[in-house]
Amino acid sequence: MARLDETPRLLVGDGWADYGLVDSGHGRKLERYGPYRFVRPEPQAMWTPKLADWQAHGEFVPGSDEDGGGRWQFSGPVPREGWDLSRGGVKFTASCTPFRHLGFFPDMAPVWDWMGEMLEGKAEAQTLNLFGYTGVGTLSLSEHGPVTHVDASKKSVAQARANAALSAMEQRPVRWIIDDAAKFAAREVRRGKRYDGIILDPPKFGRGPEGEVWRLEEHLPGLVADCRRLLDADSRFLFLTVYAVRMSSLALAGLLSEVFADLPGAIEHGDLAVREDDNGRLLPTAIFARWSNKS
Repeated sequence: MARLDETPRLLVGDGWADYGLVDSGHGRKLERYGPYRFVRPEPQAMWTPKLADWQAHGEFVPGSDEDGGGRWQFSGPVPREGWDLSRGGVKFTASCTPFRHLGFFPDMAPVWDWMGEMLEGKAEAQTLNLFGYTGVGTLSLSEHGPVTHVDASKKSVAQARANAALSAMEQRPVRWIIDDAAKFAAREVRRGKRYDGIILDPPKFGRGPEGEVWRLEEHLPGLVADCRRLLDADSRFLFLTVYAVRMSSLALAGLLSEVFADLPGAIEHGDLAVREDDNGRLLPTAIFARWSNKS
């Protein structure tokens, strides 16, 4: 039976050559993405910034309603088509998207590393990346074996494939699939498939390629149950991240504890956070829960 660790954990990401959290405070954050700096909203940065003057190439100004929206304002030249960044052997294109992101989630870097550690010693590991976005995590996983990358957005999957080509990894065994993640997982269960690891990063709300509606609180339990059916006692991990919801990581851990009760291993939960470049404050970004099974 999977053991639940009730004590929350911190999974901290430090900056690297092409990314860093420069400063944060007063509901905003200043980040560096290669040669460019950007300011974005960050409600959890409730403290005072350390720097008096934030010099940035652009800032995302949020909309006035609670449903999101907003626009970028630029004070310096920024390539609208994007620019290339890298971490380890994975290269990818960053760009200022309409959704305030820049084409990847840098706080996931320690998750990519952790998944690699879980797969050590596992020859040709079969992994599944649901809500795979632009594929940086997929390309990291592909070092260990075949990966199935699933996202409902044609544009995101196209960018993921472009990132694979940029990284000279287009020949790696990756299945690029445009589909509703929940429907795909259910079909994989019916096909009798199994995986050695699954990562899922579901949105709070979303729509599939055929208009399927996704609501996290309503649909997450069923998706996690299907993911459990795709894993077995020889599998290594499931990693679940959730952003921008009024929910505790303990709630996610409780769900995994119920669903994974018949498997060995451990269940942990806590916060993802990014550390400021000066080895300073930690900025929380998301909550997570994970099941791991590596002896």
